[in-house]
Amino acid sequence: MKKVKYDSYLNQYTKRLPKGVFLTTEVDDQVNTMTMGWGTTGFIWSMPVLMIPVRKSRYTHDLLSKSTKFTISVPFDDKFDDELIFCGSNSGRDIDKIDELNLELEYIQESDVPIIKGNDLHFICEIKYQQDMDAELLDKNILNKSYAERDMHTIYYGEILSTYLDK
Repeated sequence: MKKVKYDSYLNQYTKRLPKGVFLTTEVDDQVNTMTMGWGTTGFIWSMPVLMIPVRKSRYTHDLLSKSTKFTISVPFDDKFDDELIFCGSNSGRDIDKIDELNLELEYIQESDVPIIKGNDLHFICEIKYQQDMDAELLDKNILNKSYAERDMHTIYYGEILSTYLDK
């Protein structure tokens, strides 16, 4: 595992994101991961951040509301596609996805939230701000297409504390 600058592999992250990456958090020894296919990176408040959307109905949303950190684990190829499909269609409320898929966890010094081993890139993030989306302020075409049931996202702004390349 090699520590790298947060922006060294943003092109690979951005390219992979629509196919899915692992978003992981932990509260009271309860680890959960989900598939995330939307998000953005930026620089705000003099810090690099990942902005991650999580629907309020998701189990991960419940955990993030009690957590201060999350990790993003990114495969550069298709080696975790089946696992990402599974994590995107099953809830941590009903099943221990880590155990079910035999995913290996690893803890990095900067975080008490693990990464998913075997992925190529890992972001360790600390939540600095969160904001619920307001349906009234969203473009109506996007609202009707992406939020037909009005299951809106909360956007979490996570400062990128460190970034690791697993090569």
